[in-house]
Amino acid sequence: MKYWLMKSEPDECSIDDVLAAPRRSTPWSGVRNYQARNFMRDQMKVGDGVLFYHSSCDEPGIAGIAEVACAAYPDVTQFDPKSDYYDAKAKRDAPRWFNVDVRALKKTRLVPLAELRKHKPLSGMRLLRPGNRLSITPVSAAEWKYITGRLV
Repeated sequence: MKYWLMKSEPDECSIDDVLAAPRRSTPWSGVRNYQARNFMRDQMKVGDGVLFYHSSCDEPGIAGIAEVACAAYPDVTQFDPKSDYYDAKAKRDAPRWFNVDVRALKKTRLVPLAELRKHKPLSGMRLLRPGNRLSITPVSAAEWKYITGRLV
């Protein structure tokens, strides 16, 4: 089992939105970064743990716990000319972008970025590295255990 931190802007898709969705699940679509896409397409497996992170908001931070609910499949938004995520170079027989479905397990207290930075066991966490802008990052088993056991 692997662990991930996945960022979402809460005004687009919050932990509450996913908890209210059918099957408490949603496609993690619209990712247009190759490294983040590769994490979903090549490494994520059903049942992997997810730290659901609210970003680009007044107080960014971990807002819930989720899991990968299905294997990667082509992101349909790449084929829709009306979508903000349309990609004219993507073809149905050669998709460029993939997503997984994420199932929310529980909402947690918000653990702000500033609080995460205060914990020495998290000092190597990819989220906390300078310049990190990826919407999906791996989380080590030790980081997962620390966060889920002590902070949320």
